[in-house]
Amino acid sequence: MNKEQIEDWFKTLQNNICEEIALADGKGNFEEDHWDRADGGGGITRILRNGNVLVKAGVNFSAVYGSTPENILKALALEKSDFYATGVSIVMHPINPMVPIIHMNTRYFEMSNGVYWFGGGIDLTPHYIHKEDACYFHQELKTVCDQHHKDYYHNYKEWADNYFFIKHRNETRGIGGIFFDRLSESKDISKNDIFQFVKDIGKSFAPIYTHLMQKNKDLPYGDKELYWQSIRRSRYVEFNLVYDKGTKFGLDTNGRTESILMSMPPMAQWEYNLQVEKDSQEEKTLLLLKKGINWVD
Repeated sequence: MNKEQIEDWFKTLQNNICEEIALADGKGNFEEDHWDRADGGGGITRILRNGNVLVKAGVNFSAVYGSTPENILKALALEKSDFYATGVSIVMHPINPMVPIIHMNTRYFEMSNGVYWFGGGIDLTPHYIHKEDACYFHQELKTVCDQHHKDYYHNYKEWADNYFFIKHRNETRGIGGIFFDRLSESKDISKNDIFQFVKDIGKSFAPIYTHLMQKNKDLPYGDKELYWQSIRRSRYVEFNLVYDKGTKFGLDTNGRTESILMSMPPMAQWEYNLQVEKDSQEEKTLLLLKKGINWVD
């Protein structure tokens, strides 16, 4: 397949996810914003605001190209050449603190000298970690991974644990998921095989998240839980602005700022020297924000 076919599939993925999420929310509709990148390419950003379940959800498609910035060439150890990148990036912030934040990114990158790769991942950031939901999420991802290779889930879960890690807090952003990058064909796997894996991960998003939305959207909560939600959201902001490679790539390639920062929650809070009550649900969540937890049998 060529980059145009990959781009078309990502557009279809954006359409399908927006339809399924809007239906599950029951109120919100996605606003559509077409944009052009001055240096080449553009995209479609879709935002849902103030729904029944989601306070803010973003599903962004982009296909951009042009001269590769020197800092990216250096960071990725690439020879000077033009680039093309396309993909879908998703972040959803719920109203109810019992519904988790979710993120997914699926992407394709190629250069005019023939270098190419696929990347992506999906991870869950609960405000409160419920083991039943964490096990469900990881089992669903493992099922998809196992259809392609017996080592994918283990390898990409470990990669996610290391990637979605807030070093200055010494805690994971959430319960992880899977993360992979720079996947290209080899003697054991074809380009089409990799793309099929990326497609299957993309198609898993809506069924997984709509299940979690419906399961948790009516659970009771109060001011204490909303306060904790704002604290957990602030951790999300810290990761995205300090460590997230997609955010850095978008800003370094002169991408559209509104679309790049669509991942930010509508409100967050930073409390000086935050302390949580012993044996509280907040403390139990913090104790589970670490690498290497086995969420599946």
